[in-house]
Amino acid sequence: MRDLRIVFMGTPDFAVTILKHLVENNYNVVGVITATDKPAGRGRKLNESAVKKYATSQNLTILQPKNLKNEEFHQELKDLNANLQIVVAFRMLPKAVWQMPEFGTFNLHASLLPEYRGAAPIHWSIINGETKTGATTFFIDDKIDTGEIILQEEVAILETETVGNLHDKLMFLGAELVAKTVDYIKLGNVDTKKQPELEEKSAPKLNPDNCKIDWTDTLDNIYNKIRGLNPFPAAWTIIKNDDEDISAKIYAIEKEVEDHNFTIGKIVTTKKTLKVAVAKGFINIVELKLSGKKKMDAKSLLNGFTFSSEAKMM
Repeated sequence: MRDLRIVFMGTPDFAVTILKHLVENNYNVVGVITATDKPAGRGRKLNESAVKKYATSQNLTILQPKNLKNEEFHQELKDLNANLQIVVAFRMLPKAVWQMPEFGTFNLHASLLPEYRGAAPIHWSIINGETKTGATTFFIDDKIDTGEIILQEEVAILETETVGNLHDKLMFLGAELVAKTVDYIKLGNVDTKKQPELEEKSAPKLNPDNCKIDWTDTLDNIYNKIRGLNPFPAAWTIIKNDDEDISAKIYAIEKEVEDHNFTIGKIVTTKKTLKVAVAKGFINIVELKLSGKKKMDAKSLLNGFTFSSEAKMM
């Protein structure tokens, strides 16, 4: 059985859960690599990554390189004398870094590779209406998310599931999968599987363009897009209300299949409900946030905001 010395690389909350699972189950984590502190908020106070905060609480050795190709960082990494590196929601590593440890560097990716390679696999699996996804551990190579697969585990995507729900589900699944992968490496009986060369469904980085709602799309596609971006970064739209154009983020919704004669994008309200007419139905908006306002439920918005008879989503 191998005596493992692990360096963990990650930044957001998703990565914290995996690191915490390793620490609490007595895996030998000798160092943590995370993003540099960044100024945030009005006061531009330096903000530490979620991983750094947890690592500090556990008195773990922390490195925060600005440049992963820096030779000084490489030496600091070598000095940790690790023989295995684990990457969860971090950056693309240079070859000199991922090749460094004796037993390799593996990554946890929140999809069933080769599907949904890229920056936002959890979001895109819902946006595209998938009914299942999962988590994959694989050894890193010189391309993004293409290395040989170690382990995979599948999970169902429920029809009402949001990206927030699925994120947490995969986070805990991933923690178990990473620990199982480390155990296999420890025993020296890893049997990897090559990924197909074929380019499968991708998961590109989210941006304002691909997060904007197209109300001319199908009812199911709109529904999937909004829940696939709820609560972060949130799907958005423009509300045209008389001469005013208001930017709004849409969160919780319901879909209603129904024939109607309204124009696409037409806002239909009652005292309690806010609906948008789409092809073959309505999107019932339960929670939203107007630009410059707090997030609120539709009923609260309708108490103090008046939509004109011609109001529509664009």
